[in-house]
Amino acid sequence: MPAFKPAYLIHGEDHGRIAERRRRLRALGEAESGAQGIEVFEGETATPEAVAHALNSLTFALGRRFIVVDGVERWTDKQLGPLIDALRDLPADTTVAFFAREDSRTKAPKGLHDAVKKAGGDIAAADTAKPWELPKWVIARARELGLQLEPDTARALISHVGDRQQRLLRELEKLALYAGQGARVDAALVDELTAPSAEHRAWSLADAIVGADAQAAVSLYLTLRSQGERLPGLLYWMSQRVRIAHEIATALEAGETAAQVKRKLRMPSRAADRLITDAQRSGADSLERTIEQLAELELASRGGGSGGASEDTVALLAIQRAASA
Repeated sequence: MPAFKPAYLIHGEDHGRIAERRRRLRALGEAESGAQGIEVFEGETATPEAVAHALNSLTFALGRRFIVVDGVERWTDKQLGPLIDALRDLPADTTVAFFAREDSRTKAPKGLHDAVKKAGGDIAAADTAKPWELPKWVIARARELGLQLEPDTARALISHVGDRQQRLLRELEKLALYAGQGARVDAALVDELTAPSAEHRAWSLADAIVGADAQAAVSLYLTLRSQGERLPGLLYWMSQRVRIAHEIATALEAGETAAQVKRKLRMPSRAADRLITDAQRSGADSLERTIEQLAELELASRGGGSGGASEDTVALLAIQRAASA
């Protein structure tokens, strides 16, 4: 097993790398001491006072004790007094790791840097890559996810979604889920799956509805709304996608083969196979009802028949009904 330092501070603006370091530390900690050896402080529980109290408290866990602390970029030097005292006298079988997802406004306080150093710990900066370094960064992150990307493909991805590393990492994770371990991703797949328009994002939501995955549909809707997408625009593209699925189901029920239907679809092979499978499973009648439900939702979103409920409440209820049909 690796030798652990008494303290770590991982900070910077590369939130994806910070999250990966956090996952790795937890995995190593669980391998060393089991899940009972990990204590996590996040959200409202992640205060200097709470962490200091934990460091000064006895534990009945066997083996090394790991304390993981998120959100320390919100701390200030004035809050650190009790924690600095606790870090001066860390038990020999304890490791505490602080994670700071920084930006231009929030940084891990200098006092925490100094205290971790004095405790004999390590400090690692996960800084954002320079613009000219981004293609190499994308290729390296893709390799960690089991994907193969050429430089031109990496540049295409950056062109599509921008230079924010957190967003790039999310898109790479989506590509990895779609393409599978060891896949070689080309520019065409990047164009299909990471296009920044509301059209492609809403299609993912529509595909979850067609596939009767209510949980995924609700999650996608909430994500899209949090990103600023408007319901009328989402409905437009969702309706188009569900109509395509209805046409597929109708053609299959009329005797066409899946191969014949697939040749008519203008989308990547894997996406076409999935849509055909989901459309066939749902059936033309069910998809016709889904189209009607989306039309009713469009009417309600314009103030008709909402019963005073909020736009999002009406939409979520309609999406759950449609995806459960």
